Amino acid sequence: MKQSLRTSIALAVLSLIGLWLWVGSTGAVTKIKTATETDIFALPDFAIDTKISGAVAFVLMAAVAIKSFYFARKLNKKTPLWEILIFGFAMIFGILISLFAGATMPISALLSGSLALAVPLIFGSLAGVLSERVGIVNISIDSQLLAGAFISAMTATLSHNLYVGLIGAMIGGALVSWVLATFSIKYLVDQIIVGVVLNVLIVGLTSFLYSTLFAENVELFNQPPRFDRILIPLLGQIPVIGPVLFNQTLIVYLMYLAVAGVWVALFKTRWGLRVRAVGEYPKAADTVGINVFRTRYMSVMIGGALAGLGGAFFTLGQVGAFGKEMTNGAGYIALAAMIFGRWNPIYAAFAGLLFGFAQNLQYGLAIIGSPVPSEFLLMLPYALTAVAVAGLVGKVTGPAAAGKPYIKS
Repeated sequence: MKQSLRTSIALAVLSLIGLWLWVGSTGAVTKIKTATETDIFALPDFAIDTKISGAVAFVLMAAVAIKSFYFARKLNKKTPLWEILIFGFAMIFGILISLFAGATMPISALLSGSLALAVPLIFGSLAGVLSERVGIVNISIDSQLLAGAFISAMTATLSHNLYVGLIGAMIGGALVSWVLATFSIKYLVDQIIVGVVLNVLIVGLTSFLYSTLFAENVELFNQPPRFDRILIPLLGQIPVIGPVLFNQTLIVYLMYLAVAGVWVALFKTRWGLRVRAVGEYPKAADTVGINVFRTRYMSVMIGGALAGLGGAFFTLGQVGAFGKEMTNGAGYIALAAMIFGRWNPIYAAFAGLLFGFAQNLQYGLAIIGSPVPSEFLLMLPYALTAVAVAGLVGKVTGPAAAGKPYIKS
């Protein structure tokens, strides 16, 4: 079968961004700040000319696009993933240098803020992966995040214990996912409709309880403690990446373990093989003795518990209190990250990081007074998803049985 040129065409079109960065550059200088207070040794700050960065970005992007056409036409092969990653890095590098032209870009602070915004997205995307890999479409990720945020704030405040708050968040997320699973598996209700209804229900319920309970009794119900950052010796002192990855709260470290754990569970264990079998062909899985219903319930509820942890990050890791609709639609972005990541927990985590980076960029540009409209940056994650799904990641299809109820014959 002849290889599609869709990826090659997408890369060629995006290469025009590199050309624009090069030709349209004013030649201003961007200063890169790399050092932080915790570094073992301080890397020197350096400056990059925007004209040079634009030229380098365009050359790399054009080279990958040309080679992509060669792979598709001459070798009839897909463009290697590592080349697409080089293309993406060159494009982001060129855009960043251009956006911060004439100002200082604190790279560690920018990456650290991006990770903080990405944590709920990654937990939510893991919930989506576990649900859809087993055949249940999970539109209700946002409600699971919100339930986790609400219950973690309340339980941590009442108990004065952060760990009780985490457990409460996991239970809250799991309960919402149990409702999704029950209506989808037992009562055969359309899974997308159930997900949308749950999102609306949890928003209304938490807003009502916030107004009637939390607002009038803040000290009693809505003043939870917050997790402190834990600096891992040596690792946390590595320049640039150390403060970003290894000077974080407990919830972020749990996220690292969750991404690795879900990947291992799905692709390296017997349970994961059963989950994927149920998500692809439940009738065949049932024939060989796999309990389809139990497997679906378990996988969806584990995902809900992880989403609850993502919700707890809002209250116990960032804000320190619950607020109305504080997830701000993060569950829908997590859903996009899951699709962008092709239902793979590691790829979905990187997609979540990319979306977190795009969201955090608007704050950094606002500080330096960039003329780039904030509305453009707000739409960037969604535009990026559309471009990726249309071409860069190729044909994107979920598990075959996702969204289809199973009726045991």
